[in-house]
Amino acid sequence: MSDVTIRPIHPDDAGEVLTLQRAAFVSEAQIYGDPDMPVLTQTLDEVRVELAENLGCVAVRGARIVGAARARSDGALLLIGRIAIAPDQQGEGIGSMLLAALEDRGRDAGCTEAELFTGSLSEANLRLYEREGYRESERVPGDGSDQIFLRKPLR
Repeated sequence: MSDVTIRPIHPDDAGEVLTLQRAAFVSEAQIYGDPDMPVLTQTLDEVRVELAENLGCVAVRGARIVGAARARSDGALLLIGRIAIAPDQQGEGIGSMLLAALEDRGRDAGCTEAELFTGSLSEANLRLYEREGYRESERVPGDGSDQIFLRKPLR
Protein backbone atom coordinates (compact mmCIF):
# COMPACT_ATOMS: atom_id res chain seq x y z
CA MET A 1 0.00 0.00 0.00
CA SER A 2 3.01 2.29 -0.32
CA ASP A 3 1.41 3.81 -3.42
CA VAL A 4 -1.63 5.02 -1.41
CA THR A 5 -1.40 8.28 0.51
CA ILE A 6 -3.87 9.57 3.07
CA ARG A 7 -4.56 13.28 3.34
CA PRO A 8 -7.24 15.50 4.89
CA ILE A 9 -10.48 15.82 2.93
CA HIS A 10 -11.28 19.24 1.40
CA PRO A 11 -14.43 20.84 -0.02
CA ASP A 12 -12.68 20.84 -3.42
CA ASP A 13 -12.84 17.02 -3.26
CA ALA A 14 -16.65 17.05 -3.16
CA GLY A 15 -17.29 15.97 -6.76
CA GLU A 16 -14.89 13.07 -6.68
CA VAL A 17 -16.00 12.06 -3.18
CA LEU A 18 -19.66 12.07 -4.23
CA THR A 19 -18.89 9.89 -7.26
CA LEU A 20 -16.83 7.53 -5.09
CA GLN A 21 -19.49 7.21 -2.39
CA ARG A 22 -22.21 6.45 -4.94
CA ALA A 23 -20.08 3.72 -6.53
CA ALA A 24 -19.09 2.28 -3.16
CA PHE A 25 -22.58 2.22 -1.66
CA VAL A 26 -24.41 0.56 -4.56
CA SER A 27 -23.63 -2.83 -3.01
CA GLU A 28 -25.06 -1.66 0.32
CA ALA A 29 -28.23 -0.50 -1.41
CA GLN A 30 -28.53 -3.96 -2.96
CA ILE A 31 -28.04 -5.68 0.39
CA TYR A 32 -30.75 -3.57 2.01
CA GLY A 33 -33.01 -3.28 -1.03
CA ASP A 34 -32.97 0.51 -0.70
CA PRO A 35 -31.84 2.52 -3.74
CA ASP A 36 -32.83 5.74 -1.96
CA MET A 37 -30.31 5.50 0.88
CA PRO A 38 -29.26 9.03 1.94
CA VAL A 39 -25.65 8.29 0.96
CA LEU A 40 -26.87 7.68 -2.61
CA THR A 41 -29.23 10.65 -2.84
CA GLN A 42 -26.94 13.26 -1.28
CA THR A 43 -26.31 16.24 -3.57
CA LEU A 44 -23.01 17.81 -4.53
CA ASP A 45 -23.88 20.98 -2.59
CA GLU A 46 -24.65 18.89 0.52
CA VAL A 47 -21.29 17.15 0.25
CA ARG A 48 -19.47 20.48 -0.17
CA VAL A 49 -21.11 21.83 2.99
CA GLU A 50 -20.34 18.62 4.86
CA LEU A 51 -16.66 18.78 3.89
CA ALA A 52 -16.19 22.42 4.89
CA GLU A 53 -15.52 21.62 8.54
CA ASN A 54 -14.59 17.98 8.67
CA LEU A 55 -11.85 15.84 10.16
CA GLY A 56 -12.26 13.36 7.31
CA CYS A 57 -9.58 11.96 5.03
CA VAL A 58 -9.20 10.66 1.53
CA ALA A 59 -6.98 7.87 0.24
CA VAL A 60 -5.24 8.76 -3.01
CA ARG A 61 -3.58 6.35 -5.45
CA GLY A 62 -1.85 8.22 -8.24
CA ALA A 63 -4.20 11.10 -9.07
CA ARG A 64 -7.34 9.16 -8.10
CA ILE A 65 -9.24 9.31 -4.81
CA VAL A 66 -9.85 5.62 -4.02
CA GLY A 67 -11.24 6.02 -0.52
CA ALA A 68 -12.91 8.65 1.62
CA ALA A 69 -14.32 8.96 5.10
CA ARG A 70 -15.88 11.79 7.07
CA ALA A 71 -15.44 12.55 10.74
CA ARG A 72 -16.34 15.30 13.13
CA SER A 73 -15.75 16.01 16.76
CA ASP A 74 -18.67 16.07 19.18
CA GLY A 75 -16.96 16.98 22.42
CA ALA A 76 -14.72 14.06 23.34
CA LEU A 77 -16.40 11.79 20.77
CA LEU A 78 -15.16 11.40 17.19
CA LEU A 79 -18.12 10.61 14.95
CA ILE A 80 -17.02 8.68 11.85
CA GLY A 81 -19.20 8.17 8.81
CA ARG A 82 -19.52 7.67 5.08
CA ILE A 83 -16.52 5.39 4.72
CA ALA A 84 -16.34 4.66 1.01
CA ILE A 85 -13.77 2.62 -0.88
CA ALA A 86 -13.78 2.36 -4.67
CA PRO A 87 -15.24 -1.05 -5.57
CA ASP A 88 -12.10 -2.08 -7.49
CA GLN A 89 -9.93 -1.17 -4.47
CA GLN A 90 -11.87 -2.92 -1.71
CA GLY A 91 -10.09 -5.56 0.33
CA GLU A 92 -6.67 -3.92 -0.02
CA GLY A 93 -6.45 -2.30 3.44
CA ILE A 94 -7.56 1.20 2.44
CA GLY A 95 -10.42 1.18 4.97
CA SER A 96 -7.99 0.33 7.77
CA MET A 97 -5.65 3.11 6.64
CA LEU A 98 -8.48 5.63 6.63
CA LEU A 99 -9.70 4.58 10.08
CA ALA A 100 -6.20 4.93 11.53
CA ALA A 101 -5.83 8.40 10.01
CA LEU A 102 -9.24 9.49 11.30
CA GLU A 103 -8.42 8.22 14.77
CA ASP A 104 -5.15 10.21 14.75
CA ARG A 105 -7.00 13.35 13.67
CA GLY A 106 -9.58 12.73 16.40
CA ARG A 107 -6.88 12.39 19.04
CA ASP A 108 -5.31 15.63 17.82
CA ALA A 109 -8.73 17.30 18.19
CA GLY A 110 -9.01 16.08 21.79
CA CYS A 111 -11.34 13.13 21.21
CA THR A 112 -11.00 10.19 23.58
CA GLU A 113 -13.40 7.81 21.83
CA ALA A 114 -14.55 7.12 18.27
CA GLU A 115 -18.00 5.96 17.14
CA LEU A 116 -19.35 4.71 13.82
CA PHE A 117 -22.33 2.70 12.70
CA THR A 118 -23.38 0.26 10.05
CA GLY A 119 -26.30 -1.99 9.28
CA SER A 120 -26.49 -5.51 10.67
CA LEU A 121 -26.48 -6.99 7.15
CA SER A 122 -23.17 -5.29 6.28
CA GLU A 123 -20.97 -8.21 7.28
CA ALA A 124 -17.78 -6.97 5.62
CA ASN A 125 -18.10 -3.61 7.40
CA LEU A 126 -18.64 -5.31 10.75
CA ARG A 127 -15.59 -7.54 10.22
CA LEU A 128 -13.43 -4.51 9.39
CA TYR A 129 -14.59 -2.47 12.36
CA GLU A 130 -14.20 -5.33 14.82
CA ARG A 131 -10.74 -6.16 13.42
CA GLU A 132 -9.78 -2.50 14.00
CA GLY A 133 -10.86 -2.65 17.66
CA TYR A 134 -14.41 -1.27 17.49
CA ARG A 135 -16.96 -2.94 19.75
CA GLU A 136 -20.73 -2.87 19.58
CA SER A 137 -22.14 -0.25 21.95
CA GLU A 138 -25.76 -0.06 20.81
CA ARG A 139 -28.16 -1.86 18.49
CA VAL A 140 -31.21 -0.05 17.15
CA PRO A 141 -33.87 -2.33 15.65
CA GLY A 142 -35.07 -1.37 12.20
CA ASP A 143 -37.29 -2.65 9.47
CA GLY A 144 -35.63 -5.94 8.54
CA SER A 145 -32.19 -5.07 9.93
CA ASP A 146 -30.61 -3.28 12.86
CA GLN A 147 -28.32 -0.27 13.02
CA ILE A 148 -25.22 -1.27 14.95
CA PHE A 149 -23.21 1.45 16.67
CA LEU A 150 -19.61 0.61 17.51
CA ARG A 151 -17.10 2.46 19.66
CA LYS A 152 -13.37 2.43 20.24
CA PRO A 153 -11.29 4.23 22.85
CA LEU A 154 -8.68 6.56 21.37
CA ARG A 155 -5.59 6.27 23.54
